[in-house]
Amino acid sequence: MRAYGAGRGSAASTSVRGPALFAIASRPVNLVECGVFNTTATAFAVALSKATAAGTTTGTVTEVSDDPEVTPVGVVTTGHSADATVTGPYTQASIGAAIGAGVIWTFGKNGLRVPAGTANGFILTLPTGTGQIFDFYFVWDE
Repeated sequence: MRAYGAGRGSAASTSVRGPALFAIASRPVNLVECGVFNTTATAFAVALSKATAAGTTTGTVTEVSDDPEVTPVGVVTTGHSADATVTGPYTQASIGAAIGAGVIWTFGKNGLRVPAGTANGFILTLPTGTGQIFDFYFVWDE
């Protein structure tokens, strides 16, 4: 099943805090696409990293599925109030200084896999550490 979660960061992201997609204890997730878009006229750098400890997350979105009879189990959060533990990044991009400037990353047929476990996931961080709020989305398979 393919699942989707989108939102706006709830707080200015940093090098170890940002919107995230987490697996649950009983099921892994395979991230197949991720997009990030600027909400201001300030340029910034964004990275997609693996999270191995969730930190303290803030805000959630309503995840949806391409199958109306199945509710996704992956959890999308809009930010962090305490640092996550991250590795990587898998990829990084510079986002232009214009509202709507952005990047869309795709990860092939099977995507990037993260094993089951409530602290396992993917997090959007700002590697330069400069705080920024942005729109984002995750697309994953369960």
